[in-house]
Amino acid sequence: MDVRGEPEMKSLLERAHGLLARLEQILPAPPATTDWDAAIAFRWRRRGGYGGLEPVRHPHELRPDQLRNVDRQRELLERNTRQFVKGLPANNALLWGSRGTGKSSLVKAMLNAYAADGLRLIQVDKDELVDLPDILELVWDRPEHFILFCDDLSFEADDGSYKALKAVLDGSVTAAPENVLIYATSNRRHLLPEYLTENEEARNIDGEIHHGEAVEEKISLSERFGLWVSFHPFSQDAYLDIVWSWLRELGAATDDVARIREEALRYALGRGSRSGRVAWQFARDWAGRQGLEQVQLR
Repeated sequence: MDVRGEPEMKSLLERAHGLLARLEQILPAPPATTDWDAAIAFRWRRRGGYGGLEPVRHPHELRPDQLRNVDRQRELLERNTRQFVKGLPANNALLWGSRGTGKSSLVKAMLNAYAADGLRLIQVDKDELVDLPDILELVWDRPEHFILFCDDLSFEADDGSYKALKAVLDGSVTAAPENVLIYATSNRRHLLPEYLTENEEARNIDGEIHHGEAVEEKISLSERFGLWVSFHPFSQDAYLDIVWSWLRELGAATDDVARIREEALRYALGRGSRSGRVAWQFARDWAGRQGLEQVQLR
């Protein structure tokens, strides 16, 4: 090598090292190894091309007995979850129906009820469903049992991300691990919008109804869930029962029954819904107002 070229080469290498150092500061670091003992619930997060599990430090501490007027739904999901944590066959579950009726709350309650038995929860947003194979690889050999929780799940007609979920449920070359179940909640039974025109594709063949391709595609996704748990709107009495339950849970006085009933019904009318969520919101509002009045009287 020409001796005169050595200083130029040295300068070039120094500049290259400087450039790499600046790039390392800009690029995100690979995700840290998951601390499985840090939490009972995790979120899947993707940042800068890397995906990883983020511990949920303060999960929602709901108990199954706090959820009222969903006895049938609780029994179905609890039995399925017990089978799962005991290493017995169990099904992926789709909890579908009216908004605010306890679908998500019931899944959270299952986690708290069976965390001591090794149950863990990983929340996966719809936009991150394409990462499901990566998540399965992370938990494949773990001794815990994992629920992959997809909350408020729905897809538009041109949304292809549902195919990733469909493949993991039943349809991929790779088998699903025995220590993983998917619990999804949705307002739609078939997870995709349904249009009146699609029914026109149905045909009567020898007395049997054969749906068109569009309907078949939508049904095929929800059919991959072995357990369907339906939730329906609450009656007025059921709604008020939930109100009383939450007021007692919050330690609010319930002596003025007539006034509380009137206020609770008016609150639901203003929200346009008699649901467990609205009952919880009213109970918090009432208990808060009651507490504020006591503070002001001191």
